[in-house]
Amino acid sequence: MKTTIIASIALAALSMSAAAEEIPLTIASSHAIQIPWVAPLQEVIVAEANKRLEAMGSENRIDWTESYGGALYSFSDTLEAVGDGITDAGWIGSLWEESKMPYSNLTYFTPFTTDDAGLQMQIFSQLYSEIPALKEEWEGNNVVFLGATGADTYHLYTKFPVDSIDDLKGRKIIAPGPTAPWMAAVGAVPVNGALPTYYNQIETGVADGVISIVTGANPLKIQEVAPYVTLIGAGANFVGGFAVNKDVWDGLPQDVQQVLTELGPEYSARNAALLQERYDATLAALEADPKVTLTTLPAEERQKWVAALPDLAGQWAENLPEGKAMLDAYMAAIRAAGVTPVRDWKVE
Repeated sequence: MKTTIIASIALAALSMSAAAEEIPLTIASSHAIQIPWVAPLQEVIVAEANKRLEAMGSENRIDWTESYGGALYSFSDTLEAVGDGITDAGWIGSLWEESKMPYSNLTYFTPFTTDDAGLQMQIFSQLYSEIPALKEEWEGNNVVFLGATGADTYHLYTKFPVDSIDDLKGRKIIAPGPTAPWMAAVGAVPVNGALPTYYNQIETGVADGVISIVTGANPLKIQEVAPYVTLIGAGANFVGGFAVNKDVWDGLPQDVQQVLTELGPEYSARNAALLQERYDATLAALEADPKVTLTTLPAEERQKWVAALPDLAGQWAENLPEGKAMLDAYMAAIRAAGVTPVRDWKVE
């Protein structure tokens, strides 16, 4: 009897050992580790996943391979890279996927709404569970959304001073993805690009400046080639998220799925905290830099800019089956948070 019990315990231990896995996963990004939505991939997802698995008693572990800074793919291929399995997991920039991910680009059609990136992330996580089309455009591209990412409010880096919106007329300004209409509205010529390309584009004369997030532009020293920094507060934006290839996800053990799901909101929270810390520090550094001219666009000029924008949100909503429902839900969530948008975007 005693021998039987010992044998049973040994067999159970062997079964548990056999069931345990070391799961190889690649996590990647098109942008460098310094960027606020990339750093939490390492600081939260990679650093915490195995600790959580161990704490919950799981014997499964993830063997991470990390690849950042565009080593595997460029900024224009983030959705396909995760969806096609070039990487198992990573950051997806929805802002470059307007045709494939239109619902995820709503904030770019409602500029000057809020400068609070953390709020944007919270709202989009909420909308993901409320608006079926938003969830479908992620899973329809073979990716599972786990954590929202946001970018701080947009400002201008230029080779020339900007005292009014008239100073932008005819100037070539890098305006990635759906930010292009913001610049076109004030007579600028939008040029496509992304953080890793800004410096070279401005230095070589392809562009006269860029509309950008300062937390992304400053680490790449964009102020060296575009030393006039004008604060315009065009609004914080939802820019994408941490996701896992759906085929990979479906093959993961349930406890690994659980841990990654729980880490998603923590990844977003870290993104928000990093953004605020770096935003404040960046503005302080710009103000202290003798080679940089830091100014704020006068309020009346900012209002002229807002008034010059076409009905971006209304046009966006009318072209999508669930567009009006999402726009209404988004603006309601903004107001519920106590924010008064400069422009009340809606379908007329």
